[in-house]
Amino acid sequence: MSVLNFLTPGAIPQEEFDAIEIEVHEVAPGILMLVGQGGNIGVSYGEDSVFMVDAQFGQLTEKILAAINTHMAKPVQFVLNTHWHGDHVGGNENFSARGALIMAHEKVHARLSVDQFLGAFGSKVPAAPKGALPVITFTENISFHWNGDTIEIFHAPEAHTDGDVIVHFHKANVIHMGDTYFNGMYPFIDVDTGGSIDGMVAVADAVLARCDENTRVIPGHGPLSNQSELQAYREMMATVREAVAKLIREDKSREEIIAAKPTAALDAAWDGGVLDPDTYVGHIYNSLTGTSAE
Repeated sequence: MSVLNFLTPGAIPQEEFDAIEIEVHEVAPGILMLVGQGGNIGVSYGEDSVFMVDAQFGQLTEKILAAINTHMAKPVQFVLNTHWHGDHVGGNENFSARGALIMAHEKVHARLSVDQFLGAFGSKVPAAPKGALPVITFTENISFHWNGDTIEIFHAPEAHTDGDVIVHFHKANVIHMGDTYFNGMYPFIDVDTGGSIDGMVAVADAVLARCDENTRVIPGHGPLSNQSELQAYREMMATVREAVAKLIREDKSREEIIAAKPTAALDAAWDGGVLDPDTYVGHIYNSLTGTSAE
């Protein structure tokens, strides 16, 4: 599936949603990772009810609820959006209608409130309906004491977008990184809505500082991960950033840099995800030069 389909659910035919099965992975006591279509969902369940991280697409809400109900019959009380893209917020309106409180960084609310244009794909994303908008927003950090754990949420500025947040379940030793982490693949960096390669590397460093060898890391896309895999991802991003920066210093054009294939030595390990190497290099060029894809 293309990145554009991840961001715009209208591009996905209904029969594709009908065929999706929600996979349930037990990450730690009281913590699940749900894999379906779009961004991986994190779930905290226990005595206080369900705290959910991201909501995938609205067409999958009933399947998501059924998956959660295999472990916890209590309602979803909170839905936290890690950023504004449709494959993470598409279910907001449905969960809100069922009584959940939608939360996000204030920049997510700002993005969802008005039409957006994804220059990288030439695609307009219409404003979200009122029922899908976060009703609780914050600027930097916020913590919840829920289900016997401390859930710390902190802003990752200018990373995948301008409104990304990281979710740290302290007692469970689990961290959900949203789309600041594409495990095993080149990441999409939404430069047009505030993302940057520097921010992506910085948030990887910030999360690694919180990890130990037992930490489980939930990526926005890809399989459940850990400290060593996140370290490899961080090194990949830093390596490509420096290779592109070197070519920029040599006054190479965007087209010349892409043609130079600066990721060639890494493609065997990292190509094959939602973003091809040339597009990834182009996004890094745009980030380092302040160039918009529009």
